Amino acid sequence: MQKISEKIVKFRYVILAISILLLIPSAIGFLNTRINYDILYYLPDDIETMKGQDVLIDEFHKGAYGMFIVNGMSTSDRMKLADKIKEVDHVADVICYDSLVDGKIPAEVLPEKAQKIFFSEKGSMMMIFFDTTSSADETMDAIEQIRKIGSKQCFLSSMAAIVTDTKNMVQEQIFIYTAIAVVLALIVLMITMDSFLVPVLFLLSIGMTIIYNLGTNFIKGEISFITMALVAVLQLGVTMDYSIFLYHSYKEQCGNYEKNTDAMAAAITATITSVSGSSLTTIAGFFAMCFMSFTLGRDMGIVMMKGVALGVIGCVTILPAMILIFDKPIKKMTHKTVHIPSNGISKFVSKYYIPITIVMLLLWIPAIIGYNKIDVYYKLDKSLPSYLPSVQGNKELEEGYEMSSVSMILCDSKLSQVKTKKMIDEINALPGVSFAAGLDSIKGALIPEEIIPDSLRSKLESENHKLLVVSSEYEVATDELNEQCRQINDIIKAYDPGAMLVGEGPATKDLIEITDRDFKVVSAISIGAIFFLILFVLKSISLPFILVLVIELAIYINMSLAYYMGTTLPFIASICVGTIQLGATVDYAILMTNRYKTERMAGKDKKEAVIIAVKTSVNSVFSSALGFFAATIGVAVYSDVDLIGSICMLLARGAIISMLVVITLLPALLLLCDGLITRTTLGMRKEVLKNEKTV
Repeated sequence: MQKISEKIVKFRYVILAISILLLIPSAIGFLNTRINYDILYYLPDDIETMKGQDVLIDEFHKGAYGMFIVNGMSTSDRMKLADKIKEVDHVADVICYDSLVDGKIPAEVLPEKAQKIFFSEKGSMMMIFFDTTSSADETMDAIEQIRKIGSKQCFLSSMAAIVTDTKNMVQEQIFIYTAIAVVLALIVLMITMDSFLVPVLFLLSIGMTIIYNLGTNFIKGEISFITMALVAVLQLGVTMDYSIFLYHSYKEQCGNYEKNTDAMAAAITATITSVSGSSLTTIAGFFAMCFMSFTLGRDMGIVMMKGVALGVIGCVTILPAMILIFDKPIKKMTHKTVHIPSNGISKFVSKYYIPITIVMLLLWIPAIIGYNKIDVYYKLDKSLPSYLPSVQGNKELEEGYEMSSVSMILCDSKLSQVKTKKMIDEINALPGVSFAAGLDSIKGALIPEEIIPDSLRSKLESENHKLLVVSSEYEVATDELNEQCRQINDIIKAYDPGAMLVGEGPATKDLIEITDRDFKVVSAISIGAIFFLILFVLKSISLPFILVLVIELAIYINMSLAYYMGTTLPFIASICVGTIQLGATVDYAILMTNRYKTERMAGKDKKEAVIIAVKTSVNSVFSSALGFFAATIGVAVYSDVDLIGSICMLLARGAIISMLVVITLLPALLLLCDGLITRTTLGMRKEVLKNEKTV
C-alpha cells in the first residue's frame, strides 16, 4: 500500500491532468443520460397493472391518458379544439361526447347520468390518449403542445401531466440545489478547516468525482429524477468525511517527516486503511436498497454505491495531488479554526454516564411510538405545489365531475355484450364509482347503436380485448380507492379471469403493497450487512449490537419527530432515509469506538480510554455531521418538490441527531458494557490484562 501511495505522490501532476481530462467524457455521458420522471415506472414488470399497460400500447396503441377539461366553450369551438389536439404528435385518440355521437344528438337530450360523465356546470370533458407512456419524452412534449393549444380555461388532469410538471420543476431547481449545498458546505469547511483554500480543494475534488458518477450513469441508460436530484447532495455529504480524514492525517504526518511528499504518502496509506472500512458501511446501506422490488431503490442504490467508491478513489488520488501542488497557497491562507469543547464533553459524559444511559433508553419509548405512527402519503401530486397546472387539473376534475381518479379495464373481446353490460352495472353499483362505461354499455342505453362511428369501435375494441373506463370519486392512494380497486378486481375476474384493471389508482395500490414489503426487507438487509461489517472491522461480537443500537435510536428519534411535528412524509423517504442514515453515520460510532478500543488495549482504564476517545473524536464527528447537515439542509428548505425536500430534511436532521447520540450515549454504553466488550472482542481481554499489569 505504501508503494502505491508513493506512486500517487510522485505522479501528482499527471493524476491531476488525467482527472481534468476525464471530465470531458463524463460531461458527455451525463448529457446523454436520460432522466425518468415517472415514479410508477419503477414498479415490477410482472405485476398485472404493468402488463396491462403493455396491452394498451400493443393492441390499442394507447399508453398515457388524461382527462382534458374545457370550460366556457361552445360546441363548435370544443370540436375545433379536439381536432387540433388530435394533430399533436403522439396523441393517439381524443374521445369526447361529440366524437361519440358525431354531432347527431344534442347533449341536452341525454339522461342525467350520461350528462354527468361528459359535462359540468362550467364546461365539458374529453379523454386524451397518447401512443407513448407517461414517462416518455414524447408524451411530455405532447402535453406541452396541448397546453399551448388550450386556453386558460383548459385543464389537463393525468399522471403524464404530473410527470411533465415534475420534470419542469426539477430541471429549474436542480442546479440551484447543488449550488446551495456547495455554498453551505464551503461555509462549514471554512470554519472547521485551518486554511481557506483547503475547503475549495475538497469541493473541487469531490465535484470531479460527482461528475464522473453522473457521466458513468450513461451505462445504465437512464436514472430517476429523484436519484438525479439527490446524487450530488448525497455524494458530497457522505464522502466529505474522507477528505477531512486525509487532510487531518496529512497535517499529523507533517510532524513526522521533513518532506511534505513523504508526509502525504504516509497520509494516503493511513487514509486507505481507515476509509475502506468506513466507506463499506455507507456502501452497505445503499446496497440494501438494491433489494427493493420497487426498482427506484435499485436505481438510487447503484448510483450512490458507485458515487461512494469514486469518492474514495478521488480522496486518495485527486485530493492529495491538489494539496501538494497548492501547498504554498494553503499555508499562506491558514487561520484559526472553531472547535467544540471536547474536554468538557468527555468529562461530563464519563461522570454522568449512568443517567445519560437511562435517559437515552427512556427515549426509545416515544421514539418507537412516533415511528410506528408516521403518516405517509403515496399520492404523487401531493408532493407538488398547488399552483402547478397538473394539480389544478386534478382539482377541476374532482370538483366539476366528482372524479378523483380514472382507471381502465381490459377484458376479453369475446365476452358477450350481455355479460359485459352486467359486469359494468355491478361496478357502477359500487360505492364511490362515478361511472363505469364501455362500448357495450354506451350503445342502446345512452346512445343509439346505429349512430356510433366505426372509428370509435376500433378505439375501444381490439382483436383480443375490450377497453372500459372506470371513474372514481375517491382519491388515489386512499384506503377507500384501494378497497374499491379490490372490489372491481373481484367483479371483473368473476366474468373474465384474465381481465386487468390498470391506471394510476391500481398502480398506486400495488406501489403501497410492494413498498411496505420493501421497507421491511431493506431495513433488515441494511442492519444485517452493517452489523457484519462492524463485526469484521472491530472483531467483536458485542460492539456491533451496541453501535447499531445507538444509530438505530438516532433513526427512530429522527423519523418519529415527523409524527410529533404533524408532518406527512412521502413514502420513499420512509424507506430510504433510515438506511442512508445508518450507513452514513455509523462511521461516527466506529471512529470513536476504535479509539476507545486502542486506548483500552494500551493499558488505560475504561474511564480514561473513553475520555480520550471522546476528546479525540468529537471534533471529527462534529465536522462530519455538520458537513452532511450543510449539504442537505439548503435543499430541504428550498425544494418545491416534497419528495426531494423531505428526504433532505430527514437526512439533515438525522446527521445532527446521530452526532448527538454518538457523543453522549455511545461513550456511556462503552463505560457501562466495558467488561462485556473486553470479553467478547478478539484479543482485547488478553491485551488489556497484559498492559494493565505493565502499567
